[in-house]
Amino acid sequence: MARTYPEYPAFPEDGGAEQTVWLALRDHLPDDAVLLAGTALQDGAKEREIDLLVVWPGLGLAAVEVKGGHVTRADGRWWQGSGEARHAIDPVGQVQDAKHTLLALLHRHGLAAARARAAHLVALPHTFVAGDWDAPELPRAMLLDRGDVTDGGRAVHLVRRAIDEHGAGQARLDEPSAEALVEWLTGGFPSQSESLAVAAQYEDHLDRLTRDQAQAMRYLDAVRRVHVVGGAGTGKTWLALEHARRRAKAGERVALMCYSRGLARYLERITAQWPVRERPAYVGLFHELPVRWGAAPGDDADPTDWEERLPRDLGELAAQRPETDLFDAVVVDEAQDFGDAWWSALLRCLRDPDGGRLTVFSDDGQRVFPRSGTAPVELTVVELDENLRSTKQIAQLCGALHEGVTRPRGWPGAPVRVVDVPFEDAVSAADDAVEALLDEGWEPGQIALLTTGRRHPMQVETVGMAGYQEYWDGFFAGEDVFYGHVLGFKGLERTVVVLAVNGVRDAARARSMLYTGLSRARVLLVVVGPLGYVEEIGGEAVRRRLGDAWAWAAASSTG
Repeated sequence: MARTYPEYPAFPEDGGAEQTVWLALRDHLPDDAVLLAGTALQDGAKEREIDLLVVWPGLGLAAVEVKGGHVTRADGRWWQGSGEARHAIDPVGQVQDAKHTLLALLHRHGLAAARARAAHLVALPHTFVAGDWDAPELPRAMLLDRGDVTDGGRAVHLVRRAIDEHGAGQARLDEPSAEALVEWLTGGFPSQSESLAVAAQYEDHLDRLTRDQAQAMRYLDAVRRVHVVGGAGTGKTWLALEHARRRAKAGERVALMCYSRGLARYLERITAQWPVRERPAYVGLFHELPVRWGAAPGDDADPTDWEERLPRDLGELAAQRPETDLFDAVVVDEAQDFGDAWWSALLRCLRDPDGGRLTVFSDDGQRVFPRSGTAPVELTVVELDENLRSTKQIAQLCGALHEGVTRPRGWPGAPVRVVDVPFEDAVSAADDAVEALLDEGWEPGQIALLTTGRRHPMQVETVGMAGYQEYWDGFFAGEDVFYGHVLGFKGLERTVVVLAVNGVRDAARARSMLYTGLSRARVLLVVVGPLGYVEEIGGEAVRRRLGDAWAWAAASSTG
C-alpha cells in the first residue's frame, strides 16, 4: 500500500470518481510508492492541478486526470455527461499541461526528479472502454476505464507500463530524488504541536507494521528448530512473544527467556496480561531459571557466576527435575548474548533434547558483550530484512552500521539531531538536550537518555535506591524520562532517544554499541558526543547519512 498525501484527501463532488481511482492505486501500489491527491502547481500566473500524482521510486512519475460520469469521444473531441448537461472537456490536454508544468518547476528548483521518466494517464472510473479502442492523443494503454479501476492491480500495471514506455529515454527515479520531490511538494512549516501529533500517528503506524510480521507465525510453527536473524527494528521481540504464546496456547510447556534484565522485565509484564492458558510456563532471565530450581543467586561482582557456575548449575538441576518441570519448547530473544556454556545447559531443559522445539532470535550487530556462543544444534535460518520500528532517517542511519541489508518500512520523519561535544561533555549536553525536548512539548515518558560509557548518575542513583525491578518498572510506566545504558536497553525502544556517546569500555565493541544505541529510537534520535568519533567508527556510510543531520545547539533552545 502506497503512502498518501494528504493521508485522507478531501475529494471533489464528482460522484466519487477521484476517490475510486485513489483507492485502487493506493491499495495496489508498492509500499515505497507515494500517491498525492490534488497537487496544486503555480507557475507564474499559470495555475494547474494534478488530480492524482504517482511517485514511484525505481521507476518514475505518473500524472492522472480523473473524469467521472459518462465520458465519450466523438469527432476528435471529448465529451462528459449526456443530454443538456453534455459538455466538451479536454482531459488529455489538461493532464499533459499539468505534467509539463510540474517538470518545468522541478527543473527550475534544481530537483533531480525533473529528469525522471514521466507519463500522463486519463482515468474514467465510471465508463467502460473497449480494449481495442485507440486515439491519436491517447493510446488505450494510457487510459484507465471502469474495468481497469475495479481491478486495482491492472490499473497499477497500466501506470507502470505508461511510465516505462512513455518515459523511455529518461532516467529512472531513484529513492533520494523521489523523497526530495515529495518533500518539496508536501513540505511546510509545521508547528511543534503538529510534529508531536504526527509522532503519535507514526507510533500507531509502526505498531501496525510490526503486527504485519504475523505472517511469519505459520512458518515458525511448522519448523521445530529455527534461528530468526534480523537487524534492529525488524520485529524479533514481537515475534518471539507471539511464538511463545501460540505454542503455550497449543498446549506446550514453554520457556521464554533472554539475558538482559530490562528485556526480561518487559517479557514478564507483557505475558502477565495474557490469558492463563496462553502464558509460557517460564518467562524471564536465563540465569533466574536455575535459581528458581534451587541454585544460589548470581553475584554481579563475580563474572564467573554468570559465565560458568549458573549455566553449569542449570544443566545439573535440569537432569534432576521431573519431566513435568521441563519444557516442550524454548524461545530465546536476543540470543547473541548467550555464551557457549549456556546453550548446552538450555538443551537439557527440554523434555526431548534431540527434538524439542528451540526458536532463537538474534542480531549479531548487537553483540555488545565480550562473549560469543552458538547453539550446538542445526537450526533453520529465517532472515528478517525490513525495519518496522523507526522512521526512514533513523533506519537508514542504523542500516549504515549493519552488515546485512535492512529495508526501511517507516515513513520519512524528522532529521536526526547531532550535538557535537567532547566525550567528557556528552552527559551534561545530553541533559540539556532532554530539557530542550521537554520545552518543545515532548512528554517525559517519551524520552530515554542512554549512555555508551559510564552510567548516568540518575541511573546509578535509581538502581541503588530502588533496585532493578522498580527501576525497570519505572521505565515501563512511561511517566518519566528514563536514564539507562546501551548494554541494558537491547530489545527495548522509546519514541525519542538521546544517545550520549561518552566513550566505550572496549574499543572492539564500539561499533556494536553505537549501532545498538542509535537503533532504540522510533521517531526522533539525538546523538550527543564527538561527531568525528561517531563518523570514524561508523565509516563512510554513516558519514554520508549524518550529512543530512541537524547540527543542534540544544542548550540555546531552552532559553
